[in-house]
Amino acid sequence: MERRNFLKLALAGAGAASLTAATGCGLTGGASASDDKTIKIIVTESAPYQEPTKIAVELLKAKGWTLEPTYVTDIVQPNLAVSNGEFDANYFQHGAYLQQFNVDQKLEVQPLFYVYGSPGGIWSERYSSLQELPDGARIALPVDPSNNGRALLLLRDAGLLELKDGVGVIHTSQETITANPKNLTFVEVDQQSLSKTLPDVDAGFLFVRLAAEIGLSPDDALAFEKEADQIPFRCVVAGTAEFAETEKAKVLKEAYQSPEVKEWFAGYMDGVLPTPWDADPLEELDSWWQA
Repeated sequence: MERRNFLKLALAGAGAASLTAATGCGLTGGASASDDKTIKIIVTESAPYQEPTKIAVELLKAKGWTLEPTYVTDIVQPNLAVSNGEFDANYFQHGAYLQQFNVDQKLEVQPLFYVYGSPGGIWSERYSSLQELPDGARIALPVDPSNNGRALLLLRDAGLLELKDGVGVIHTSQETITANPKNLTFVEVDQQSLSKTLPDVDAGFLFVRLAAEIGLSPDDALAFEKEADQIPFRCVVAGTAEFAETEKAKVLKEAYQSPEVKEWFAGYMDGVLPTPWDADPLEELDSWWQA
């Protein structure tokens, strides 16, 4: 599949939801010239992003390349920074977020390759099954639109909610709930704060990484996403179509998908994060939109 067709497929796959437009990233840099040996990447401040990047820096250095990472916590600027040429690539997001951001902002940032999967589920410190949740139970949800609906679909599949038909997960929200017989109430929380909120609610949605950080496993979850439902939430390194065709993109993929990085993931939180390196994100666009 031609990478330049990515945005066309995205626009055909979903309508645009509005995001507040950002004007200029104000980040230091400028993407490196195609014929030099420096790669500039913007990365989120979190272990599954930072640690593989540190490994990639050393692997590329040994081959005569310089990988220059800039670490941030913002989830809007990285795609804008790549699109406007401040950076060659970014590593901070899953596929569903990238695809919706492209549509909302009319960008053409493309997935280059997967690094790891980020499945999620619903956990509770108070109850051992969703059926035990009382009337009026408080459920914590991620506040960002690309993740907000994931918990609601799990609750629907458990028979606790009814949702409007024909709405994908990244467009599912409290507004698409059509029946809530247990009168569940929802607390929307920044995604990185979900694990801190869990003791204060009856149940909450967590990414498997956040659950592992507080000693919880998928086996402890009241509900957990099926493998097919996890595809849109695999985390990618992304860049422009032009960058995708360069030698830099090739060596970047080799570094992030190296045996050394795989070994790091195998040892991180007992290997809780999958590494779907045999899959091509461009071949899974339909799965991203069906979510």
